[in-house]
Amino acid sequence: MTQAALTGLRIETAGDETRVCIVGPLTVREAGIAYDRLAALTPSPAMTIDLGEADTIDTIGAWLVYRFLRDWRVAGVRARYANATPEQEKLIEQARINDAPCEVRPREANPVVRQLAEIGRATVAITDRFGALLAFLGLVLARLALQLARPWRIRWTSLSHHMEQVGLKALPIVGLMSFLIGLVLVQQGAYQLRRFGAEIFVVDMIGIATLRELGVLLTAIMVAGRSGSAFTAQIGTMKLTEEVDAMRTIGLDPIDTLVLPRLLALVILMPLLVFYASMVAIAGGMVFGWLSLDIPVDTFFTRVRTVVTMDDFLVGMIKAPVFGMVIAVAGCFEGMQVAGDAASVGERTTISVVESIFMVIVFDAFFAVFFTTIGM
Repeated sequence: MTQAALTGLRIETAGDETRVCIVGPLTVREAGIAYDRLAALTPSPAMTIDLGEADTIDTIGAWLVYRFLRDWRVAGVRARYANATPEQEKLIEQARINDAPCEVRPREANPVVRQLAEIGRATVAITDRFGALLAFLGLVLARLALQLARPWRIRWTSLSHHMEQVGLKALPIVGLMSFLIGLVLVQQGAYQLRRFGAEIFVVDMIGIATLRELGVLLTAIMVAGRSGSAFTAQIGTMKLTEEVDAMRTIGLDPIDTLVLPRLLALVILMPLLVFYASMVAIAGGMVFGWLSLDIPVDTFFTRVRTVVTMDDFLVGMIKAPVFGMVIAVAGCFEGMQVAGDAASVGERTTISVVESIFMVIVFDAFFAVFFTTIGM
């Protein structure tokens, strides 16, 4: 047996076994020196840490003992500790139980670089989504052309059902909203025009603004929130329950079955809803003008017929089916993107409403510039 004495450690070698005897305390104060000397050892086939002469061991000392035993065992060495007191054994066992890798927080990038990276990722995501939406629109238009060429293949029962849902059942909320908007618009306009003694011009404002812009825009926003979200939720739920896959299995095209009836229903009924909303808004303005501004009903309608032209009416009617198509395509597209769990339905429903309203406003701005350019 050979023996080498070290401060705090005594190394004894017998055959193929090396015994490391801890002499005195092994606490946080001695841990640095003990670590360096244990790390400098060349492990033999068998390593034993003898705690029989250790006075005191704290948590750091227990972790040091456990770590070297663990590393030696990983290297293929027969490693153990011996002559430990029950308290020392508990500390070493706690070190073993809590031996779990801790997550290292990655170094944060420069804030400017991080923001640029976020903008880049968002741009790529938006571009990909826009490309997928355009591809879906192309597919829908192709299938629509085929069905219009063969009208007997149109699902008339489904179409009439969706026309009832998006049109007839939407009349109360659209009518109430339009009536109140017309009333508030006349009230606010009259408050400003009263300074100049020109309250009568609120009739011009409510007639032209409602027919050209407000009637179609507010109706489209209401339909996007009501019907567009319903399209996404309905188709998304069918995706989760694998009904869409079942349709494909039995030879039914989901575009023909689910998308086109909803699209046709909105395209057909949006002009009617816009006309209804515009008339109700003008009626709301007329009621306020009669009750608060002393504008007689016949004077109100005479003024409307004088200032409102057919171009004003046509502008709103031309926008309506386009907005209906935009809302239907966005709602059905997001419904087809649902995957995973039920949370995806809510997420896609929210996205579809935001997309629909955004695209409606973008198209409205485009139409405003276009009609102004051509003199309408």
